[in-house]
Amino acid sequence: MTTNEIVGQFRLEGKVTEIRPLGSGLINDTYLVKTEGDAPDYVLQRINNAIFTDVDLLQHNIEAVTGHIRRKLEAAGEKDIDRKVLRFLPLKDSPKTYWTDGQTYWRISVFIKDSFTYDSVTPEYSEFAGENFGRFEAMLADIKEPIGETIPSFHNMELRARQLREAVQADAVGRMANPEVQAILKDLLQYEDEMCKAERWYREGKLPKRICHCDTKVSNMLFDKDGNVLCVIDLDTLMPSFVFSDFGDFMRTAANTVPEDDPAVEKVQLRMDIFEAFTKGYLEGATFLTPIEKENLPYAACLFPYMQAVRFFADYINGDTYYKIQYPDHNLVRTRNQVALFHSAYALQGQMKAYIDSL
Repeated sequence: MTTNEIVGQFRLEGKVTEIRPLGSGLINDTYLVKTEGDAPDYVLQRINNAIFTDVDLLQHNIEAVTGHIRRKLEAAGEKDIDRKVLRFLPLKDSPKTYWTDGQTYWRISVFIKDSFTYDSVTPEYSEFAGENFGRFEAMLADIKEPIGETIPSFHNMELRARQLREAVQADAVGRMANPEVQAILKDLLQYEDEMCKAERWYREGKLPKRICHCDTKVSNMLFDKDGNVLCVIDLDTLMPSFVFSDFGDFMRTAANTVPEDDPAVEKVQLRMDIFEAFTKGYLEGATFLTPIEKENLPYAACLFPYMQAVRFFADYINGDTYYKIQYPDHNLVRTRNQVALFHSAYALQGQMKAYIDSL
């Protein structure tokens, strides 16, 4: 079926004049749908159902969250609400917001005109990101609609630790004989118990789960032409998680001095300017935090490079079956990098705590 025929399944306004690729996302195929005259333009996406296997749950989550935010904005007297929250179209013959032919899955949202995304990781944009992801979580703190896990146990450290042990036990391609691999394993295992404490706290009733974005990047926000944040986008990973997910994942990706697969591990450092900017914004936006959540934001900054190191390392031991690699030791290089970032963050915990206390 052509994209024109797929678009024809939805309740669009206006006549379609053009459909062209939009952006360079790694997960979903995305297209801009142009229309005639004053009718809005649209964003057509093919949902990657190999990753998001329960599309019904995925779209339920997104509809529940965007509807909740829309009602909050209306109650607050916000203007131009359609630029401040995403809106997905129903089908012509159903209230569902996705169409499928049984193999591929598609959805359409209204394109937000004169909006921009940025990839720049600067202190300024990091503070914007912190405040708006914090505010996004705050708006969802009282949502009553059940929200499910689109990727089950996505940020569960106990699961990732168990997967590493299983990889070591199986030693599928014989990589455990390498002395460096043995040394990395020993290093990681000495922190395992400490890094798994969030799951224990949750079972003990000390730590709540929130509705989190779980993919906190600067590029997952829309800005207007004056640099003001309009809304948070890319909602597929919305799910219940600890606030450490949104906080720690941003630190892991944005505050590393080098890319995550840079082999120059001696250059790897956690950038305190990015930590301070994001934290300042986040604490202004996330007004709902409990003391245990706030006090353990430095732990979150350590947890996510540790978790990613464990995931890269397990994949390396398994024979590179999950992450795409460009060369044979790519996952080992990624592991070294993330272990170095973890150690940098771990050494800076006192400084991070002092900064949080100063706010």
